[in-house]
Amino acid sequence: MTDPGSGRLPAALLAHGTSSFSDFLEDFAPHLVPGADPARQRATGDLAVPHGTTIVALTFAGGVVMAGDRRATMGNVIAQRDIEKVYPADDHSAVGIAGTAGLAIELVRLLQVELEHYEKIEGTTLSLSGKANRLATMIRGNLGMAMQGLAVVPLFAGFDHESQRGRIFSYDVTGGRYEEHEYHAVGSGGFFARGSLKKLYTPAMTETDAVEAAVQGLYDAADDDSATGGPDLMRGIFPVVATVTDAGYRRLPDGEVGDVVRQVVRARQDRPDGPVAPLS
Repeated sequence: MTDPGSGRLPAALLAHGTSSFSDFLEDFAPHLVPGADPARQRATGDLAVPHGTTIVALTFAGGVVMAGDRRATMGNVIAQRDIEKVYPADDHSAVGIAGTAGLAIELVRLLQVELEHYEKIEGTTLSLSGKANRLATMIRGNLGMAMQGLAVVPLFAGFDHESQRGRIFSYDVTGGRYEEHEYHAVGSGGFFARGSLKKLYTPAMTETDAVEAAVQGLYDAADDDSATGGPDLMRGIFPVVATVTDAGYRRLPDGEVGDVVRQVVRARQDRPDGPVAPLS
């Protein structure tokens, strides 16, 4: 980062700028912005690259749960069995990735730096809506790659300190931002997961209830979508599950998730299609 001639920091690093790290990166090193590499812009949709699949999120009294399966696919091949798709965006928000895995992980890392940079420059954190808007801008910057088949479609959720509740935001490939209410799912198995959550969700859910419902939703997605990985009891590979509350982001330990998964699997042995929602 130093100037080769003087040994000093480049002038761009010393100049007064904005609180947006991504804006700074576009000016100082545009080739490092996800989706801005000209060589990758020439890519086509025929590239064999790993894709992440299903992410679910649902609110409960006091926060929000986000969970993702562990499978990445490359066409009809399982590219990875234990990929992680749920990450902390900052202390009070989470982001789950679906779409082209490599670009999505780059986008998450940039978002993490963006939010940390804003907090250091401004001395305060962005509101949850502000964080969701920043992510929308980053996704819009990847539109060129998305048009060639390398789309990134994350799911964002967090605890809103202003309204004291969990909130969920979804996106399209153009950077359109949409607030979802109560629950949502994205990815190839999202359609099936949303159908599952539609029957299981209740506004009075506790955190424990919401975690189990998220695991049930992913199980149903894996049951109908070949790109979504179900729990692998033999290898001990379970969904990544995280909660965000007023106390902050917490990733549930694998042992804790494993207990929920085994409980769900045992119940499915008696009722393969899962729990039945009451009619009233």
